[in-house]
Amino acid sequence: MAPASTRPTSRDVARAAGVSQAAVSLVLGDKWRGRVAEATAERVRRAASELGYRPNLAARNLRLGRTRTVLLVVPALTTEFFAGVYTGAARVAAEHGFGVVLYPSPEGVGPARNPFASAQAALDGVIASSMAADALTAIRGEALPLVMLDSDPEGSLGAATVNLDIADGVRQVAGHLLGLGHRRFLHLAADVPSWTFEVRARELAASVGAVPGGSVRTVRAPISIEDARAATEAALAAPGPRPTALVCDDDKLAAGAYKALRRLGLRVPDDMSVTGLDDLALATAIDPELTTVRLDAELFGERGMRALLAVLDGRTPEGGDIPVELVVRGSTGPPRAS
Repeated sequence: MAPASTRPTSRDVARAAGVSQAAVSLVLGDKWRGRVAEATAERVRRAASELGYRPNLAARNLRLGRTRTVLLVVPALTTEFFAGVYTGAARVAAEHGFGVVLYPSPEGVGPARNPFASAQAALDGVIASSMAADALTAIRGEALPLVMLDSDPEGSLGAATVNLDIADGVRQVAGHLLGLGHRRFLHLAADVPSWTFEVRARELAASVGAVPGGSVRTVRAPISIEDARAATEAALAAPGPRPTALVCDDDKLAAGAYKALRRLGLRVPDDMSVTGLDDLALATAIDPELTTVRLDAELFGERGMRALLAVLDGRTPEGGDIPVELVVRGSTGPPRAS
């Protein structure tokens, strides 16, 4: 054991684990796979823990030319979803000796002021939501190692993309409502220029359009309860047969739709079935509780950070979209017989 009065060194860890200092550096720098046996890596980690050893990150950063700081660019934090993304990313970052700086675009979407004199000097990489992609231009984030979240893999700015399987989530919603007998749909779409919302519109139209008699009418609204209320009221005042199912791009839009339906004297789900997407805390705060699609925000953040670490190490990030889950609650039911 190292004397209590002195800070343990990597040499102490190597001696305690019976390995070389180079092996200690590989294991604690998380570069051991394929070079050090797993049992040896575990022995090194245990020795470091027992000795209370902490790498001198400042010295290592100077040596590597890294700041070990990552920027997470998200829309304004108006829901807990992106807080969950941050939690997941920060957890993985901490396991690898990185810190995450959260950068919410002040206007939600669109350009934002650059908080750094030089992003390239202050950061090792960027993880960015496609909903806040314009903020990248302010910080010149596209010039850094970049992972895009919820972004078109075919046209992404990033070295890697990490996506939730939103298309499957919308197919699950449509299948649920079609199975209940709904054919006339109103789509309350988020008025946000983002790939993830384009996917929702495309998949809903395809799923409903594949069924005889299926139709979708679309109305757009910014992601706010009052805008959603106003858009829903206007859409339902339009002439023609009233839709029986209202599919919302987001739980907050669904909450606004609830307000509109109540003002119009329509009951959920007796007169109108309503669905959301996100499964925010809001989904169980409204009455009846909202049928929605659960997105694992923390896993999303974890996968984003792991993808960036892979890019920084010259590895291929894990592929495949993150599964999502339809959660059926009280806001959906069969349409009222005509």
